[in-house]
Amino acid sequence: MEYFLTEEQEMIRDLARRVAEEEILPVRAELDEQEEFPWDIMRILAGSDLCGVYIPEEYEGLGGGCLEFCLAIEELSKVCGGVAVTYAASGLGAYPILLFGTDAQKHKYLPDIAAGRKLAAFALTEANAGSDASHIQAAAVKDGDCYVLSGNKHWITNGGEADTYVVIAMTNKEKGIRGASAFIVEKGWEGFSFGKKERKMGIRCSSTRELVFQNCRVPRENLLGREGLGFVVAMKTLDCTRPGIGAQAVGIAQGALDESLAYSRQRKQFGKPISSFQAIQHMLADMATQTEAARTLVYAAAKNVDAKAKDAAKTSAMAKLFASDTAMRVTVDAVQILAGYGYTREYPVEKMMRDAKVTQIYEGTNQIQRNVIAAQLIKEAAGKGKKR
Repeated sequence: MEYFLTEEQEMIRDLARRVAEEEILPVRAELDEQEEFPWDIMRILAGSDLCGVYIPEEYEGLGGGCLEFCLAIEELSKVCGGVAVTYAASGLGAYPILLFGTDAQKHKYLPDIAAGRKLAAFALTEANAGSDASHIQAAAVKDGDCYVLSGNKHWITNGGEADTYVVIAMTNKEKGIRGASAFIVEKGWEGFSFGKKERKMGIRCSSTRELVFQNCRVPRENLLGREGLGFVVAMKTLDCTRPGIGAQAVGIAQGALDESLAYSRQRKQFGKPISSFQAIQHMLADMATQTEAARTLVYAAAKNVDAKAKDAAKTSAMAKLFASDTAMRVTVDAVQILAGYGYTREYPVEKMMRDAKVTQIYEGTNQIQRNVIAAQLIKEAAGKGKKR
């Protein structure tokens, strides 16, 4: 479909596509097999000026927004979901600073992220605080001009590799989620270390690690916003970045569809290409329709984020939910079309299926997305009722 992108948006999309096809495609199987962090690719993305597409020009970015970010994520994801999430997760770590940082904080941290000199990460999840963020145990106690941070964070994308971390910790446990605060923490600070690197089903080249804080002193000026704003920082950040997960899912689905279509045209059974059989044609038609519908919703949600629309939280959740469910369906169908070959590592669709699964899980499971959507629908209905 024609989405009437601007010339600059098309340039970003085409550049990301070229990097994906020329630089990522030749090494994606090796990165997946060896679970190797894609530093070489990240340097290429940095050299291509893609790391700052969503960061304002005053902080050395390209001045785009969520839509431009999604366009780049989608193209990278067509080839490798693991590389794409490494790129996207740096944005997840940067967005809280963009949204809530002081001018001094933005000038200190965003230019390095925009230039790709440093990666960022976002640390909310804990062993017993995943979907239920109110049970965060990591704590930050004020001590003079510092906060002393202690606790662990789990399943942190870019953990151990990123230099800049936004960490959510409790500054007043008696207030529940209203007692959470957000801090910018730098790699290398005393008391900040890393646990084991997780071995995952998919997105294997991405680094997922535990963060360990043992009396880590965080300067007071590294508090984001104010005390007690941590939960708001986290939720507003996710409202802005969930379309990026949707874009990752759309890219994976499109990659799987492209592989399926190419295979169906060259694979022959009963003397004909299997693309001539109606059963295969209907599968391809459904895969294409679902992927295009997901793309449309993701782009609309990204535009809502950029426009600061009132319903951005709802549409972001819808985009993440629908696109990730679509990616799972499409990649499963891709494996089915390729049949025995699809189940082997000789073809990339088995990797795409493994990579697709996590898009239904991170940045809020799809069950949580349904909660978010329903809560917003009920709130909107109540508001309309009062006006009558």
